[in-house]
Amino acid sequence: MLTLQKFKEMMTAAGAEIRKSEKHFSELDAASGGDGDHGTAIVTAFNAMDKVTEAMCFKRYLKALTDTLQNEACGSTSTLYGSWLQGMSDAAPEKVTELDAAGVAALFKGGLEEIGFTTKARVGDKTLMDALIPATEALCAAAGSGVPAMFKAGAEAALKGSEATRAMRAKFGRAKNLGERSIGPVDAGSASMATIFAAFSKAF
Repeated sequence: MLTLQKFKEMMTAAGAEIRKSEKHFSELDAASGGDGDHGTAIVTAFNAMDKVTEAMCFKRYLKALTDTLQNEACGSTSTLYGSWLQGMSDAAPEKVTELDAAGVAALFKGGLEEIGFTTKARVGDKTLMDALIPATEALCAAAGSGVPAMFKAGAEAALKGSEATRAMRAKFGRAKNLGERSIGPVDAGSASMATIFAAFSKAF
């Protein structure tokens, strides 16, 4: 089972790992032809979400995270993460503070579906979706093995997906203007997403 308290701890752990790699994420962003500010953007997003500390149900907590991102952070990173978390909130049952494996799968499926409405990027486009899509699919596929196994599978798939972006040409954002020259570095957004799933798995 995944309790709300444990999920909050996982979010805190993810934020800590993101902060450790802030410079690295920005360097990856610059190397791929982006603005070189992804580290700053993702840290800003987690700093904002850290302010949400109230005890509540999954639905209200995830909605509060979304609202905080909208009100206190800006930019494409916060918009995408806000969509992801909003989708999770929509998928969460009312007044529930504990989820079984099926509930966790539904939560992450909802998040993926909602972010898919915000971005047209899919696997192969060298974005965070290269980590998030396989991570979500692997997490859901492992539901029969229990919640810890789900996050372990998600973390492994996210890392593999992120590493695969080395061979991809960017198709979104400023990086797409580099064409073939965007091939080589890992996509910064996929790297931060993989870091989040790794932190989730380790914290659980």
